[in-house]
Amino acid sequence: MKINWGTYIVIAFALFISFIMYFVLKVQSDSKYDNDLVVEEYYKHDVHFQDEMARIQNAHDLKEKPAITVDTKGVTVSFPAVFSPNEIKGTVALYRASNKKFDFQVPLSFTDSASLFIPKDKFVGGEWYINMEWKYEGKPYLTKEKIYIK
Repeated sequence: MKINWGTYIVIAFALFISFIMYFVLKVQSDSKYDNDLVVEEYYKHDVHFQDEMARIQNAHDLKEKPAITVDTKGVTVSFPAVFSPNEIKGTVALYRASNKKFDFQVPLSFTDSASLFIPKDKFVGGEWYINMEWKYEGKPYLTKEKIYIK
């Protein structure tokens, strides 16, 4: 029996589609290829976008801004001396875009100085996003930064 060139094309397409479907099913079923969203409820989060922009603008308008520094021991969030540590209320949310299992939050709580230290052992090496939301004298602020932990 002789096979013509049309049959070879159909066989090639069938093999190609099988090859692609194998990898699609493998990625969807294997947990090491986790493909979660960065934000669970994206549309609910998007509704408050204008409020978020106002808080970012409030932080941008500050003459002296809080600083986030990374060193070999960890991450330090420090507020300028202009801020009274007792009146700063908020949270620091740290998240990895690659895996939400490593995400965590730390409340902004200060003792004598207006600085917060997060030890390096809480982090996995790589790129991290920091969202620092706080209120000072009733005014809301939001700072977003990207850091890299070695």
